[in-house]
Amino acid sequence: MAIISILIALLCDWLIGDPYSWPHPVKWIGSYIQFCLSLYQKRRIPPYVFGFLLWGTTVGLAVTGVWLVLWLALRVHPIVYWVISIYLAYASLATRSLAVEALKVYRTLKTGTIEEARYQVSMIVGRDTAELTHSEITKATIETVAENTSDGVIGPLLCLLLGGPVLAIAYKAINTLDSMVGYKTEKYRQIGYISAKIDDLANLVPARVTWVCLMLASHVLQLNAKDAYRIGVRDRYQHASPNSAFSEAVVAGALGIQLGGAHIYHGELIEKPTIGDATREVVAEDIVTTVSLLYMSTMIALIAGVIVSLILSIL
Repeated sequence: MAIISILIALLCDWLIGDPYSWPHPVKWIGSYIQFCLSLYQKRRIPPYVFGFLLWGTTVGLAVTGVWLVLWLALRVHPIVYWVISIYLAYASLATRSLAVEALKVYRTLKTGTIEEARYQVSMIVGRDTAELTHSEITKATIETVAENTSDGVIGPLLCLLLGGPVLAIAYKAINTLDSMVGYKTEKYRQIGYISAKIDDLANLVPARVTWVCLMLASHVLQLNAKDAYRIGVRDRYQHASPNSAFSEAVVAGALGIQLGGAHIYHGELIEKPTIGDATREVVAEDIVTTVSLLYMSTMIALIAGVIVSLILSIL
């Protein structure tokens, strides 16, 4: 995909975000997954078989749908193709929406009640939030922003650079499957097995690119870059996922806080390792700093991608 188109898409993402009323490929993907799950409750299909079919049809329909739309758009007019390509690229990025939702939690923590803050954070995390404390709400928000810096922003950005909207939407479908059924709870362990494993594979490179970009961002923002590197290296595998701790470890080090630990998902307690050192208590303002890391690391990834693309075009 042309660099100028990606720049326009990223600019739209930063300026507009994801208005709730707008059509969005990820919403359609999520609705399809939910529809399939409702059918599964009425059919006697082995869970591993259903999980395989769910993954194959979801990703297959996403890729086929985007390819067909772009093919038809090109037949209509190149400008139509260009506009739709930019829209799909923009839809695959989630910088502003992630930042906006995180800052809603921050403002609620500062001015609202604990119940309001629990509700607000429930909009962006998969864990149960009914009993979370102020500190736990803040940590949950930071972890979500840190992890989604990779699979919500830098991962799709890499896909756009490598394979355009088709690859980016395929990547979003893989991420959405993992976020909806990839839990290690009794309910989803078998159904979501293949979705979780393929998501791990799909995020191997984005997680490590994000890891480097966040380290550089912590230096640019004059945070604790030394500990961002130290904790980023030490705790990068402190997670059941081979990828999630990469970004969380850097953020924890840069902020001087501890993340991770046990959480409740769908009524079931899931034990997770801790990430970082608890050198101080977490505060709501750490959410704002994490959002700054999100934007700065995205800028660094974009600049690096443009430079690499230009070099490759010359060679």
